[in-house]
Amino acid sequence: MSSPEEPERATPPAAAGVDEAPVSEAGPEQPAAEELSGTIAALTADELDQSERRRLLGRLAAQIRARGIGDLFRPRAAMRWIADLVGDIAPRLPIRSADTLRAHFPGMSDDALAERLIRNAARATAAVGAASGGVAAIEWVATPTLLSAPVLLAAETVAVVAVEIKLIGELHELYGQPITGSASQRAVGLVQSWAQRRGANPMLEGMGVAAVLGTAARKELRDRLLRRFGRNLTTYGPMLTGAAVASYLNRRATQSLGQQIRKDLSGRRRRGEISQWPTRPD
Repeated sequence: MSSPEEPERATPPAAAGVDEAPVSEAGPEQPAAEELSGTIAALTADELDQSERRRLLGRLAAQIRARGIGDLFRPRAAMRWIADLVGDIAPRLPIRSADTLRAHFPGMSDDALAERLIRNAARATAAVGAASGGVAAIEWVATPTLLSAPVLLAAETVAVVAVEIKLIGELHELYGQPITGSASQRAVGLVQSWAQRRGANPMLEGMGVAAVLGTAARKELRDRLLRRFGRNLTTYGPMLTGAAVASYLNRRATQSLGQQIRKDLSGRRRRGEISQWPTRPD
């Protein structure tokens, strides 16, 4: 069975191609969190080959196991656990600025560039699904290790969501609507945009996580993560069929998300341009 198509590689500019992800000040318990965030950030890169992606996914699963996996055996607690982790890593993802993106993809219109970003992200999540399915397939020919199943599913879910959140951040940059603020404010904007399938609400900037992610919003995020987690169960299909199905479903879901966000942001920009047209003098 052929492996999924790799994300198309951009032409890198002479300088460093990726804007550094903003990182909060490190405290005494930060090293493990920073390590985990670094692994997830590396998994979102477009240019990874499949063997490196599989290695990083294995490292992520080990780091997740080290955080304690008790909650992963209880669905509601697992979704809270994953939601907290996604919120932690969202502001640390290496989201490229509009200038960096245009330097990576010279000569492309913003709409064409947005389509390329969506396509590359869809290929990346497909590759994550295939890599995770390949790891899971080993359990059909080796001694089953049931404890690894929830860890691998959590790792795949977090990796796919991270790729999609990075895509959302870069689409906002490209369409002139960057998500700004402190780390917690950026996390709110990115995560809420992912959960609601539309551009971030600029009216929420400056508000804290607790104020914005109230009970209803947190439930929406957990429900969305639960659907994603459930979709990733296809990874455990017999032999390599799980890899093929997971790859296809991830690609389709990421393409759909990207198109929804692109359409919303593009519409907002057009409405903003129209509102600035000069009025006819009386």
